[in-house]
Amino acid sequence: MRYGFFLSERNVDDPIGDLRDQIAGAARDGFTSAWLSNIFGLDALTALAAAGGQVPGIELGTAVVPTYPRHPAALAQQAMTVNAALGGRLALGIGLSHKVVIEDMYGYSFDRPGRHMKEYLDILIPASRGEQVRYEGETLKADIRLGTPGAGFPVLVAALGPRMLRLAGTVADGTVLWMTGPKTIAEHIAPTIKAAAAEAGREPPRIVCALPVCVTDDPAAAVARANEIFETYGRLPSYRAMLDREGAATPGDVAIVGDEDTVLAKLDELKQAGVTDFVGSAYSGRERTLNLLIGAAKG
Repeated sequence: MRYGFFLSERNVDDPIGDLRDQIAGAARDGFTSAWLSNIFGLDALTALAAAGGQVPGIELGTAVVPTYPRHPAALAQQAMTVNAALGGRLALGIGLSHKVVIEDMYGYSFDRPGRHMKEYLDILIPASRGEQVRYEGETLKADIRLGTPGAGFPVLVAALGPRMLRLAGTVADGTVLWMTGPKTIAEHIAPTIKAAAAEAGREPPRIVCALPVCVTDDPAAAVARANEIFETYGRLPSYRAMLDREGAATPGDVAIVGDEDTVLAKLDELKQAGVTDFVGSAYSGRERTLNLLIGAAKG
């Protein structure tokens, strides 16, 4: 299992410089990848291109870029440009986001999200390889061939339900998870996506698992803190479904919390469940937590 570093957007005067320092530190500390969310702050792709171009030797991923409201060919062009700027080190994680964002904030229809993602990938993946795309779906169309440099990078889908997992395994390179515990990965995520990839004759998919982590001698307080920070995710339907599968009442119940031995054991449980890349969000007890993750990354 490889270890990635979860980049933090911090309220500083030079956010791009701060990200550059974080990426350089992650590369120096032995992490194989660094990941940036795309929510309501920095545009993740632009920020990674600006901050990561001068830091060699580490994969840089988005976790994740929403498909709405970008046309898939436009996102392909942007991602190819970023991949060129990074010297071929981009991992493009994409996702549907949530109805409350897409409909209530952006004003787009969130009708039949599974159909939307299939059509999106039908255009995005060949376009990002520089292939001619002639496609007409129910909601998306394209007749284009991009000459943008930087073609060819892994595309990972934030897939949690069976249909999305099968789609990710069939046409994409894997999945990026959040708020998904080891039981759910072992019994639901890994078997579904691996079977789909095998049936399609594809390589075993990547399963990138991001979770909150805190190394501490006071696990009860750390769980309570996780519930404060990540409370919203317990109310979003897609994550709520994964928490329910896990038997977790709150987001804090899937956080990786405890002393060093406990956290290492939980990380090994994720590895045994099928996780290929673990990305820890060190939300509390940061120095102690990072020291453990650095040690795990270096093996």
